[in-house]
Amino acid sequence: MKMGGGQRLCGWRVRDGGGLWVLPGQADPSPPPSLNPYVGLVSSLRAAWLSGKTRTAEHRVSQLEALGRFLDDKKQPILDAMATDMRKPPFEVELSEIILVKNEVNYALNNLSSWMKDERGDKNLVTQLDTAFIRKEPYGVVLIIGPWNYPLQLILVPLVGAIAAGNCVIIKPSEISSSTEKLVAEMLPSYLDKDCFAVVTGGPAETTQLLENKFDYIFFTGNLQVGKIVMAAAATHLTPLTLELGGKNPCYVADESDMQNVANRLVWGRCFNAGQTCIAPDYVLCSAETQEKLLPALRHAITQFFGPDPQESPDFARIISDKQFQRIQALLGSGRVAIGGQTDVKERYIAPTVLVDVQPSEPAMQEEIFGPVLSIVTVPNVDEAIAFINSRERPLVVYVFATDSKLVHRVLERTSSGGFGANDSMMQMTLISLPFGGIGNSGLGSYHGKFSFDTFSHHRACLLRSMGLETMNSLRYPPYSERKMGLVLSTFRIKHTGTCVLL
Repeated sequence: MKMGGGQRLCGWRVRDGGGLWVLPGQADPSPPPSLNPYVGLVSSLRAAWLSGKTRTAEHRVSQLEALGRFLDDKKQPILDAMATDMRKPPFEVELSEIILVKNEVNYALNNLSSWMKDERGDKNLVTQLDTAFIRKEPYGVVLIIGPWNYPLQLILVPLVGAIAAGNCVIIKPSEISSSTEKLVAEMLPSYLDKDCFAVVTGGPAETTQLLENKFDYIFFTGNLQVGKIVMAAAATHLTPLTLELGGKNPCYVADESDMQNVANRLVWGRCFNAGQTCIAPDYVLCSAETQEKLLPALRHAITQFFGPDPQESPDFARIISDKQFQRIQALLGSGRVAIGGQTDVKERYIAPTVLVDVQPSEPAMQEEIFGPVLSIVTVPNVDEAIAFINSRERPLVVYVFATDSKLVHRVLERTSSGGFGANDSMMQMTLISLPFGGIGNSGLGSYHGKFSFDTFSHHRACLLRSMGLETMNSLRYPPYSERKMGLVLSTFRIKHTGTCVLL
């Protein structure tokens, strides 16, 4: 994945040749820190942040409004770029790349003044006459590294939070979705303050060099392997970070479910963006009897959505690259193909596919599929499904389809995941009021809405005391005594108020 072209560093754009990720402990082919091409860029953004420019509400509002104008003005170029990258249907681009970001922009604009206000802190007896509060301050210079599957949404939604919180930002879009990368690098800079925001393009070599610099916060969306590299690089400077990763999202389908409704919602979630979605249902757990009822419903949904030949449908995207195509194609050898299975290497087309008789040890169950392929693993009951889920790494989302609300809550209470969805797929991430993020191998930290603002804000504890009342303060000074101890403890102690339980 090399990118040609000479390097140039001029305000917003930095482009260089590609390379390989540098794993911790390996020889580093990059130049020494003194020759790092991004030192000047990071330093200039830090100077802008130290000037206080981004801290004002007026600056934050102006940049958020400018980001909204970018989305409006460049709608057609955005549609064109994503059609070129992965033949993503305009409907899916509008829904997942444009309106979701616009919603975040408008939500931040509507709530920014309240988010920025100091938050009052409770006080003890000693500090009753003082002022205690939490101030939400920007971290400073932030790095946002985006993935290729939602190449606009997954850099701009974090950017909304970083702007709202008052940071300066370097954006690193994915080089794999090259048309969208080019659009962001060439068009976004004209909308935002060039002193405070920058776009860096290139491949793994450029990202490795970027990570050698000291940032105040890093936000990464991508896979687990690269996430570990980013986390190791952040540890060098003790930089806090958010990791949005992924994993295999299980979906339990109960026996009494409405199978056509289940199938419709599963096929939509699995085939949206040709399955290249981190929160898509990755595999189904159900009984053998349910599988037999679910298969014809899945076949019907696929035909209804994409016609008898999905390859001819304008509403079905393509796999991003030859490498990803070959990886997904190899997974089709797991279990048995019950629906679909057709491929076309020239178009990087993989048909909506359902695999049955899949064993937990097979390749399709060992890695995130990230394509339009749904595996079905049979289990005798919900308890076995829960045990199966809990035997694996904690996923980004757990899904369950059931008309019995007690069964839904049973799965919710006995599993752990970044998010949870009942009787639908992916819709939970459309709610700005809910945090989006993983747990364990599926991620670290969360964002969306106010959670984005909080993610990119340092919550600073502040106590403002008067210089008077020294007699009361003297109780804590040496020489100590039993009398002083009793008086001090009485002013600091928090008592358990207890609870009343009616039996």
